[in-house]
Amino acid sequence: MKFDLIPALLLGALLTTPLAAEETLRTLTEKTIQVDPPLPKKAIVVEEDEPATPTAPAAKALTTAEKQPTAQAADATAEKQEVKPTLPKDRDGGVRLQIFLDQKFFGPGIIDGKPGHFTKVAIENYNESLGRPADDLRVVEESVQGVETIYATAIVPSFVDQYVDSSLPTKRPAQATRKYMSYRSVLEFMAERYHCSEELLSELNGYSKMRNAKARMAIKVPNIEPFKIEDLKTGKSHKNEINLTARHVVVDTNTKQVYIYQLILPSDEEGAITIQAAKPKLVASFPITPGQTKFIPKGVWNLKNSVELPVWRYDKKLLETGVRGKESLTIPPGPNNPVGIIWNGLTKSGIGIHGTNNPNTIGRARSAGCIRLSNWDAARFPTLVRPGAIVKVE
Repeated sequence: MKFDLIPALLLGALLTTPLAAEETLRTLTEKTIQVDPPLPKKAIVVEEDEPATPTAPAAKALTTAEKQPTAQAADATAEKQEVKPTLPKDRDGGVRLQIFLDQKFFGPGIIDGKPGHFTKVAIENYNESLGRPADDLRVVEESVQGVETIYATAIVPSFVDQYVDSSLPTKRPAQATRKYMSYRSVLEFMAERYHCSEELLSELNGYSKMRNAKARMAIKVPNIEPFKIEDLKTGKSHKNEINLTARHVVVDTNTKQVYIYQLILPSDEEGAITIQAAKPKLVASFPITPGQTKFIPKGVWNLKNSVELPVWRYDKKLLETGVRGKESLTIPPGPNNPVGIIWNGLTKSGIGIHGTNNPNTIGRARSAGCIRLSNWDAARFPTLVRPGAIVKVE
């Protein structure tokens, strides 16, 4: 079971747990985006092929032996002919469905037009949020209505070179000498910006074009709200916020998902209690890479801090044994920092929910001991939950 209500006394105690004194970064006041956001506005449309209209077969004349069916028989025939929705088998239909789920905050993982395990899990979670059966596939038709335009034309930002360095080293000692852990190519920059695989962008635009992509070039991308690395600031801290701090996070290391719940509290309507007890409502879920079983702590903690573009202390001994070593390296901030673009630390020392430098591995590998999200999902985390929130790791 993904969510177990914590007794009221424990809930109250945890919610009032003060943040650590070491959290000294400046506060941030920002707008909280809606849980159920609007889908992408119609963007610059790239030409898309319209499906051919099938030719209807010629009607057969009724004979005297063919009597008008009864209403009951007609209903039975219609029921037999009803076609149940299935997952899209074509690339564009898959991209459309993944965009829809992503923008509803039920992350399907990296958008690649190939609905697989994490797309199916996202559908199940989306259905749970609406009180539907887990295998309900109405979402397929909803995605057709909700994402009218699958692709848009994006212009590579003029400032892209500030975030790309093809010479970025792969060895930790060399990385520690740099000031920023940038992207290694414009392709990597644009793929992460639009939540998709580099392979998909290359298919849409041509491999040669994307290998040589540069500033101000027009490219075809999924029509999705972009993740903007330029909006993040090194060391900026997200503080507690009454509504988002009251939320409850469940990290499920078995399903490889992080679930975010809003507690629906009892309400009094015209003198009558309409809800008898606090009820959890699932408002978001994202695929994760959990830490190694021997290192990741199981239990109930609090979210301690939320810091953008963190530096990372590379401690080889700690990663291998779980014990802090005496020697370490400081890896600078940036999208290719191993903890990604944000650190959401727990009150359990050394454990956090953070981004990644390799979104292709989310849900398909193990981290050392923390919980990894794709950078675009990690960037949305503080818009959904804030320090002070309860985090259950199971």
